[in-house]
Amino acid sequence: MEHNFWLDRWQTNQIGFHLADANPLLVKHFKALALPAGSRIFIPLCGKTLDITWLLSQGYRVVGAELVEMAIVQLFDQLGVPPIMTTAGELKRYSAHNIDIFVGDVFNITADMLGAVDATYDRAALVALPSEMRARYTTHLKTITQHAPELLITFEYDQALVQGPPFSVNAAEVKTHYGDATLLESNDLPQGMKGLYPAKEATWLVGCARRR
Repeated sequence: MEHNFWLDRWQTNQIGFHLADANPLLVKHFKALALPAGSRIFIPLCGKTLDITWLLSQGYRVVGAELVEMAIVQLFDQLGVPPIMTTAGELKRYSAHNIDIFVGDVFNITADMLGAVDATYDRAALVALPSEMRARYTTHLKTITQHAPELLITFEYDQALVQGPPFSVNAAEVKTHYGDATLLESNDLPQGMKGLYPAKEATWLVGCARRR
């Protein structure tokens, strides 16, 4: 993973991907996972997203992974909670009531480190990775989460027109990676991709067919 790229984005405050509120697609579609309160949700490449605040407020537990430590320092400041910091292999672990965040490369997280999770919410991880890394990532994700169901948000646009991230991940690729994937919603981005090019934002429910 390009640590220096993401560190530079945070150090220079180029974090347009950070929303000023919980993602409305999470709020709208999280119920599709049909999880009881107290369930533990994994958020890869979580940053300091306010989605975490929303999930905690709804009675869920959160475990996240983030490459840039600065983002997690800001996250706990935002939550107003002092974290307990420990090490886990090559990673740092920031913990407080109902929340654990691993700081470092997500590929260094093992299933034992992560612990049991009831679902994954991927709003910014798959689309942050170039095409040559996405198959490795989705394989790793399914392994460490024991194939937990997932709420996934992707973008689709002409990759030849603008450089990612976020990268374009079309429906065929989602189904290649996950197989069992149901499209919940797909809408045009009002401002397009980076305010320049037409793009769609899609919300997927992954891996829930076996639970029905």
